[in-house]
Amino acid sequence: MDFSSLLHPSPEAGIAGLFVASFLSATLLPGGSEAVLFALLKLHPHQAWPALIAATVGNTLGGMTTYWMARLIPAHGLPTNLDWVRRYGSASLILAWTPLVGDALCAAAGWLRLNWLACAIWMALGKFVRYALVVSIT
Repeated sequence: MDFSSLLHPSPEAGIAGLFVASFLSATLLPGGSEAVLFALLKLHPHQAWPALIAATVGNTLGGMTTYWMARLIPAHGLPTNLDWVRRYGSASLILAWTPLVGDALCAAAGWLRLNWLACAIWMALGKFVRYALVVSIT
């Protein structure tokens, strides 16, 4: 059995795997999409832009999944400790990339019924900058 394809995935397989890893790491599941991005670019440095886009889109969609799940929770009885998200609104999701806090921000935005498009844009911007920094050090 030839395991070389597992050790050296094609650029396309690597991009698809990066998308999945990025999506899953933005949900409540733990993950290290930055490490996957770094490894992919070490193997295929010419894939920087497709990898950056795949990671950003996958991670943003994962964050928006958390947003939509929280939006399904009834709005009555919202906790009062969401003042920070209320104060800064969808712009607070520029920090959705941060470990632990990011998931809570996405959930809070959904629970507060913040505008989904504005949330997605701010979220994508923060995640893009984070992944761009990983690309720049690779």
